[in-house]
Amino acid sequence: MRLTSSGTFKPYREEIFLLEIGKIKTNIEAAKTIYSMDLYVPEIAKKAKPGQFVNLRLTGKLDPLLRRPISLHRINPEEGTITMLYMVVGEGTAMMSEMEPGETIDVLGPLGNGWNLEMPGENAVVIGGGIGIAPLYPLIKSLKESGKNVELIMGAKNADYLTDPSIYEKLGASVTITTDDGTAGTKGFVTTALEDSIQAGKCDYIYACGPKPMLRFVEQIALNHDIPGQVSTESHMGCGLGICLLCPSKMKDGGYKRTCTDGPVFMIGELDYE
Repeated sequence: MRLTSSGTFKPYREEIFLLEIGKIKTNIEAAKTIYSMDLYVPEIAKKAKPGQFVNLRLTGKLDPLLRRPISLHRINPEEGTITMLYMVVGEGTAMMSEMEPGETIDVLGPLGNGWNLEMPGENAVVIGGGIGIAPLYPLIKSLKESGKNVELIMGAKNADYLTDPSIYEKLGASVTITTDDGTAGTKGFVTTALEDSIQAGKCDYIYACGPKPMLRFVEQIALNHDIPGQVSTESHMGCGLGICLLCPSKMKDGGYKRTCTDGPVFMIGELDYE
């Protein structure tokens, strides 16, 4: 990897990653332990694609030392902003949740292999489990702009952990909500709603993001019904550039791929969840 002029990183692969000091515009609580942060990073916003992520370091902080990968929840190149939907799960995200507009964050991105939008058929079922909802807004927006029918299945532990579903309805998607305890939507899991959509003939292709146990069951259903699709997974990451090799994803063929550069999006049937 080498540093080019104008503050960009160029690895030995062809991708070019940008390093920007982003200024926080808003940072609000969107649901229980979940926050939404708008960040002004105009060059990254111009390059970012649905399904990619950024790797963050809190400006002026030595602890936590490693960057934190965060999915791109919204991409607004006209305003030069990205929105990150993140859950407070550790020291770094706890510190992020307390940051105020005007403060800055060191941002590396856009990173990763995003969603492939060239799906067969007309009916897409998009599944977000928990904070797995984060990278789905740009995907749904792009699918609707290409004329696809989109059903979003949102799953959460309970109503407190659900983010606003109306933003997806405004894009033209139909929204199905499931919660473990039935406090919002239907009591149950996203996999039951997926089976219902398949049985109704409303699923030609699946996009899913969420915890690995959920992805494993989604893949089983997809493979049983011979429905193609993609999943976005996560791993602990270091550099985010494919150099440190700290984020391997095991493949069914017995090999490994780097989650940060070969993923985080993989085709259904590629990942080994055992």
